[in-house]
Amino acid sequence: MISKKSFIAISLSPLALALTSCGAAASVDSAEQAPAVVATAEAESVGPFTITTHGEYNEPWAAAIEPGTGNVFITEKSGAIKFFQPANGKIGFVTGEPEVDYGGQGGLGDIAFAPDYQTSKMVYLSWAEAGDGDTRGAVVGRGTLACEDHDSCEIQGLTVIWRQAPKTTGRGHYGHRILFSPDGKLMYVASSDRQKMTPAQDNTNNIGTIVRLNLDGTPAKDNPMADKGGVTAEIWSYGHRNILGMDFDAEGRLWEVEHGPKGGDEFNLVKPGANYGWPVVSNGVHYDNDPIPDNDTRPDLAQSAITWTPVIAPGGMTFLSGDMFAEWKGTALIAGLSSNALIHIKVDGENATEAARYDFGTRLRGVLEAPDGAIWVIEDGEGGRLLRLTPAS
Repeated sequence: MISKKSFIAISLSPLALALTSCGAAASVDSAEQAPAVVATAEAESVGPFTITTHGEYNEPWAAAIEPGTGNVFITEKSGAIKFFQPANGKIGFVTGEPEVDYGGQGGLGDIAFAPDYQTSKMVYLSWAEAGDGDTRGAVVGRGTLACEDHDSCEIQGLTVIWRQAPKTTGRGHYGHRILFSPDGKLMYVASSDRQKMTPAQDNTNNIGTIVRLNLDGTPAKDNPMADKGGVTAEIWSYGHRNILGMDFDAEGRLWEVEHGPKGGDEFNLVKPGANYGWPVVSNGVHYDNDPIPDNDTRPDLAQSAITWTPVIAPGGMTFLSGDMFAEWKGTALIAGLSSNALIHIKVDGENATEAARYDFGTRLRGVLEAPDGAIWVIEDGEGGRLLRLTPAS
């Protein structure tokens, strides 16, 4: 076990050696409340990575790189948005953020820049929204980003374009990961089961699903259940538990990684209309140790490419395509929460294997690849750091 100030990399494959988890609106920082600060980089060289640190954040949940500038925008679960500027080392602040229902696993979630961002300046956010009574659910909204100086930006005209339906009690399993299709025409949103289980098999709601939408939040016209109308028309796949990572591989195929119950985390190739089985089957058991039939007892349901017991407790994931880690092109990295690790995945057709695991000694919330091929990682929790990973010299 190691602290956030040091890392141990554990390689499980020759490839790696070659490259030697569950209120009230929050009070958040704004450009007026806090000046820009400079994030001093601290460098370490460990295993296959040289790692530099670029600031600490309060419960960071997601990160995205702004096209054109290369600035790394980071959402904090309590409701704030900040951005790190690699060009000058400063951290800036974003206003115009939504009011979020903060508590448990809920709050501000994902951030994604529109496929045409350099002309539209459109940015998408997801968050937990309060409903009537003691209910809440995930939403996706979009607005335009205006940056007047190097220290602050404002989201203007933020409007909700999609909602989980129905809103439910509890503060767990929102999912709300946002992903655009490779051609930039469609948006996929992870809509997790809200810890209610059985709605994931009921297609009259959009809970426990991946939804496929036009960029304005309306259902894509050729979805598998488009003819049924309502929220059912949004559904691309169902029977999911708690999806926290999604990405497309080099062939344009959608993969997701989700939390199982006690055991049975899953890495899945997502196919249209497919049922991934939750809560009918799982390679885990319930938290009270009540058994659940294994996935392979229902061959009529979609089978996972990988399951993990003990769990890795996945956060975000990304497929790599850059030249900086050239031998890793076409492979995936998953940020691990309770596993405190980056999980390296090799894909072969519809099969996948864990190729290596790198122990960071702390919970990792997200991972993404920059245009230059560097890997950015965000740690979980208060004081979670933004890390830049490059090949070790």
